[in-house]
Amino acid sequence: MSALTDRIIIVTGAASGIGKGIATRLAADGATVVVADLDAQKSQDTAAELGNGSIGIATDVTDRTAVDAMTAEVIDRFGRIDTLVNNAGWDKVEPFMESTADTWDRVIAINLIGTLNCTQSAAAHMIEAGSGSVVSIGSDAGRVGSSGEAVYSAAKGGIISFTKTFAREVARSGINANCVCPGPADTPMFAQISAENPKLRTALEKAIPMRRLAQPEDLANAVAFFARPDSNFITGQTLSVSGGLTMA
Repeated sequence: MSALTDRIIIVTGAASGIGKGIATRLAADGATVVVADLDAQKSQDTAAELGNGSIGIATDVTDRTAVDAMTAEVIDRFGRIDTLVNNAGWDKVEPFMESTADTWDRVIAINLIGTLNCTQSAAAHMIEAGSGSVVSIGSDAGRVGSSGEAVYSAAKGGIISFTKTFAREVARSGINANCVCPGPADTPMFAQISAENPKLRTALEKAIPMRRLAQPEDLANAVAFFARPDSNFITGQTLSVSGGLTMA
């Protein structure tokens, strides 16, 4: 029997990029994955690829009503939520002094408020059940900063701090919460960023001791560890997956 067989796991932003890599790994380990993504068609297509009875639900993580409807549908269908993976995110790379309040609002809404919405909604069911886990995708930008990503760094730093406090508050309810922080990763979002700066990839690969960007499966492996029952006594932790670019 695989480590996650019969586990019901919600992954937000799971129709592409790191989220899809996470969902694919969790399904390979036996989990039934709820692909919660803004793109309804892609979420359903991804769920069909995953198998294990996985389902896709169109979800805007910035809309609390939509999030509550999603978690209610999961409970109605499966009876429980074993793990929530807060992965949905968005960024716009630019100097802070050139950024606008509209951009700040969107970055904070998707990355930070989305994580708060999904965590509170899913954790209400976990607390009632007396068990569960939450894995949030932070970023090393939130730990050490990243030029051109001031507000994104602030939002991800907020996720890291939130995870620690949330972990303290729900520990006695049998719930653990941890944060996985990617370094530079080879994703569609990075491709958009590097298209404007072709030298960025080469510079990062030289800076990373392992001489490559993270792949979605690298992050997925870390998330899968935190989703497994073996990690139940680990909570409030921040794990960087950066090929040695950052070291705690």
